[in-house]
Amino acid sequence: MGSSGTGRKDKGSDSSTHKKNSKRPKYSRFTQQELPACKPILTPPWVIAVFVAIGIIFIPVGLVSLSASEHVVEIVQEYDADCIPPDYRKDKVGYIQSDSTNKTCTLSMIVPKQMRSPVYIYYQLENFYQNHRRYVKSRNDKQLRNKAGEQKTSGCDPEETAAVGPDKAPIVPCGLIAWSLFNDTFKFSFESKVLDVNKKNIAWESDRKHKFGSDVYPKNFQNGSLIGGAQLNSSMPLSEQEDLIVWMRTAALPTFRKLYGKIEQDLHANQKISIIIQNNYNTYSFGGKKSLVLSTTSWIGGKNEFLGVGYLTVGGLSLTFAVGFILVYILKPREIGDPSYLSWNRNPAGHLIS
Repeated sequence: MGSSGTGRKDKGSDSSTHKKNSKRPKYSRFTQQELPACKPILTPPWVIAVFVAIGIIFIPVGLVSLSASEHVVEIVQEYDADCIPPDYRKDKVGYIQSDSTNKTCTLSMIVPKQMRSPVYIYYQLENFYQNHRRYVKSRNDKQLRNKAGEQKTSGCDPEETAAVGPDKAPIVPCGLIAWSLFNDTFKFSFESKVLDVNKKNIAWESDRKHKFGSDVYPKNFQNGSLIGGAQLNSSMPLSEQEDLIVWMRTAALPTFRKLYGKIEQDLHANQKISIIIQNNYNTYSFGGKKSLVLSTTSWIGGKNEFLGVGYLTVGGLSLTFAVGFILVYILKPREIGDPSYLSWNRNPAGHLIS
């Protein structure tokens, strides 16, 4: 009796241990996939209706987007070749690198249509790869953010430190991105009246407030033997140097535009704008191009036909598919759910099994 009872106790103990160590999940309707589910059946009428709905929605949106883009007035003036004196046309790099050459250049633009304020001024660079891995990584965000991190120059090679006496002092801001800051300047006038350019609030507010510190000031910047681009005002914190902030937001493509400023007055049709350009930035050594862009905006931004063309293309294809499905549905109808069309009910020759 005793041994039999002991055996039963051991068996029960093994059973409880097995349950405790079991990896089987606790039962629930979710784990057993017993929850209510929607299982749509894509019948021909439903598929046709979806394609028609996409076409009806996308085509008007595309037309509205194209119309908005057409109302944007844009003037693009390429100036890198026009601002080279005739004597230096065969040695553009020598011209731009020389300290003795006059870099002042005067051009003019004719306003094709009325441009309502604000008129945005952009500079456009071509064949400039800001997305190069070494270039993008050549900065230190902690140094830019607050004064406590100005000694941090890791990742900024080769623009990390400047030789000052026996010691090496950190460059603020360090790195190739800041070092290559765009330094061409533009002045606009109409009938000898200067058009003021507002350079406030041209950078993202989040960048000004959170990425560039109000207590961080430029130090040892562009003090080396090789100058990359613009100088910075050493008495102004980085959070207020918006040209730098705009430039530091690197572009994803080799052709890009960056905001230079805003003209906050209307420009009228056929108005002739005179522009004095200081042609300082060296794009000649790598075959780049420079352009000046004046543009208005619409509710979708600047002039860009890609969005409208994309909507029209998708909408047009959807309507084409809908018409195709309608023709197939009418000319060659078939019973929905007919098992004879299943692959295992067909022989290799493709004929139904009798």
